[in-house]
Amino acid sequence: MGKSVEDKSSQKEYIMNRVDMLLQVLDSIDAETAGVEEIDRIIGMLDDLEFKCKQFRNNWEKE
Repeated sequence: MGKSVEDKSSQKEYIMNRVDMLLQVLDSIDAETAGVEEIDRIIGMLDDLEFKCKQFRNNWEKE
């Protein structure tokens, strides 16, 4: 995911990939043994995703 994400199609694909990654992390967490670190990791991923979505939204509004 190191390449530039400039056009709407690439941005949508980027978001879909990040959501898939988040779902994989959620699936891998054992609810019985999960701790604060796992929750913090999920929150961080959600924060990153929110930031990118806002960034892409701003790009789309400019077009």
